Amino acid sequence: MNANPPSLTIVIPALNEEEAIGNTIARTLAAIPEIQETGRVGDVTIIVVSDGSTDRTAEIAGEFVERHPDTIRLVTFERNRGYGAAITEGFRVGGGDLLSFLDADGTCDPRFFGPLCAAVHQQQADVALGNRMGPDSQMPAVRRVGNHLFAFLLGFLSNQSVSDTASGMRVVRRQALAWLYPLPQGLDYTPAMSARAIIQGLRIVEVPMAYSERVGESKLRAIRDGFRFLRAIFDAVLFFNPARLFLLGFSICVLLFLGLALSPTEFYLRYGRLEEWMIYRFEACFLLSAAASLLLSAAIIADDLFFLSGSPRKTSFWFGWLKKMLSQRKLLALAGGAVAGSLVLVWPGLAEYAGTAHVNLHWSRVIVAAFGLLLALQCIITISLRRIVRLWRHYLENALTPASAAVSQPAESPLA
Repeated sequence: MNANPPSLTIVIPALNEEEAIGNTIARTLAAIPEIQETGRVGDVTIIVVSDGSTDRTAEIAGEFVERHPDTIRLVTFERNRGYGAAITEGFRVGGGDLLSFLDADGTCDPRFFGPLCAAVHQQQADVALGNRMGPDSQMPAVRRVGNHLFAFLLGFLSNQSVSDTASGMRVVRRQALAWLYPLPQGLDYTPAMSARAIIQGLRIVEVPMAYSERVGESKLRAIRDGFRFLRAIFDAVLFFNPARLFLLGFSICVLLFLGLALSPTEFYLRYGRLEEWMIYRFEACFLLSAAASLLLSAAIIADDLFFLSGSPRKTSFWFGWLKKMLSQRKLLALAGGAVAGSLVLVWPGLAEYAGTAHVNLHWSRVIVAAFGLLLALQCIITISLRRIVRLWRHYLENALTPASAAVSQPAESPLA
């Protein structure tokens, strides 16, 4: 081992696990020498967190604390706070350079912390996950399918892949917590951590591990917690890269628009007219184009709001180019052009109505003009909202601290 190897904290969150907690703690204690050798770590501390248990979980853990006071500590919640809250408290209480956790239900082998710690060292990783999706896994089929779904969704939204987003056994560098927090307090803690680590650009490695059938009744509810996992992933994307979801919706709308508009466009170019039945396609294209422009505007504003927070993140080349193309001046020009084009399209109808109180204007002109006016309104709203964000950014960057404000402002100031 190194002269000053990092210390490791192992957190075991437990809620009514009296059937398994004793065996889990005993196995973890026995695994410490192997973890230290394989993982190249120094001191190992075990933090057991009884998350409002109403059975003998805390009592059994307390017996181990009495026998191993230098190695094991017990944290007891009077009421249930949640899986994530228990791990967070364990991380706070423990002082390890490397932080880890495993479930108390006996599904994971504590010796595997050795390979996880080694992977953190060897690959300079911020987070090392135990991948439970291999052939040695005894994971129930429903949870396996759900994990594949979550992994696909997160990979699709982030352009990076993690096979087991909800792994309950992992090692994290303490420094990485600044990029990961805050995290949920419930069972969605693990997928939220995975999502935030990926989107924040932290280095994640996965190491295949065995997974056994749990002891006792599972606390996980497939449907309820599945929706929580999905929400955790979407929340992470919305928080750290909000433009991505809106740009995805924009791309879908544009593709659908092109597919529906192709046939009427080809017909018009060939015959110079439109058939009456095409009004339905026009209405659908109007809806899709309006949605696309709204989603694009939302993507730009959401990205501005993210940078208002001051959190570091790089903007992709294409999105940065798009934001430059949709600057305030160009949006104003687009709005003016849209209004002018709309008036040109419907002016014959307006003139006819003013003279005869009747309109024979073709419906296609009205629909396209309506979209032009709506586009102009969206451009003006986008300009206004982006201006508000810039004003707030300027204010936050130049705001006086309370101490300096007291010095620089007179006592009678209405701002005091």
